[in-house]
Amino acid sequence: MLKPEARPAKLQYLTNNFRVLVDGDFVTCAVTGARIPLDELRYWSAARQEPYLDAEASTKAMAPQ
Repeated sequence: MLKPEARPAKLQYLTNNFRVLVDGDFVTCAVTGARIPLDELRYWSAARQEPYLDAEASTKAMAPQ
């Protein structure tokens, strides 16, 4: 659970990991807009530099429009 004073982080998404560029507590899902605590971040795209809440959001992001 994020605290009300939680700050957004800025990350560089790598193939198997991510690098914190600006310290913070969460990132925002590129599909759902949900806040994702950094310790719960499991899905992202290194090519698109986007975080995703879950596998479903990741799949939606990769689907053809």
